Amino acid sequence: MADRFSVMKRFDFKTPARIFIKCAAAAVLSSAFILSGCSDKSAVSSDALPQIIIGSDEYEPYNFSDKNGNPAGIDVEIASEAFLRMGYKAQFKNIVWDEKDEMLTDGKVDCLWGCFSMNGREDKYRWVGPYMNSRQAVAVRADSNIYTLSDLSGKRVAVQSSSKPEEILSQKSDDIPQVSGLYCFVRTEYIFAALRKNYVDAVAGHEYMLRVFINESDDKYRLLDESLLLSKLGIAFANDNDSALPEKLRATLYDMKNDGTLAKIAVKYGLDPNTALGGITLE
Repeated sequence: MADRFSVMKRFDFKTPARIFIKCAAAAVLSSAFILSGCSDKSAVSSDALPQIIIGSDEYEPYNFSDKNGNPAGIDVEIASEAFLRMGYKAQFKNIVWDEKDEMLTDGKVDCLWGCFSMNGREDKYRWVGPYMNSRQAVAVRADSNIYTLSDLSGKRVAVQSSSKPEEILSQKSDDIPQVSGLYCFVRTEYIFAALRKNYVDAVAGHEYMLRVFINESDDKYRLLDESLLLSKLGIAFANDNDSALPEKLRATLYDMKNDGTLAKIAVKYGLDPNTALGGITLE
């Protein structure tokens, strides 16, 4: 998850490595005072609210630093609004994503939230969600003869290390195209450099990330119509967390979906709300 141009940082990045098949700051509120959930609507400083520490990493458009260095993004805005309605202040803490489970177990973060796919992890955490969909897609050069996922068979594909596309394309299955080489990079800009220099035939990753790349490359590249994966995004709490907080968060997100808040945030960051929220109930 995963997951810029504006650079995305899902890991503690090192010198780019090419591997074959193995490949925040506080959530700032714009106003100095906020309305509490009390019936008297009294104004309370956000700094006076108890904090919820959210473990995440930079993954545009879900969590990233804006031009002023402040946390921004879909998940930052959703979390800030949801926890504010619940009487908390959301504090995003950028973490090394590979260390997320340890951070959660040790109580260094209260939950994990940052374009985090529930797919295949349903029993690993106490989830709140799904609250949004996230599409994993494939991009190729405009003149490529690759038009479907099956066309990837025997081709070279670049992905971000420890991402969902890496997990999918490294599987041995009749349902998954068997690529000739899966090249994993810790930084997404190296993925696109590999495609530009014809080191690989395709790149796979989050749809938003790929669309930004295509738009900034004068349409020299295109997306495949087929999705590699339609992920269900959720907020992960530790399995042994028996507090009422996750259920209260689910109920709050349910309200935010029904009052249009989730759709407005999705549109603000260039997502199609019908795709992003299609089939999402939070019931």
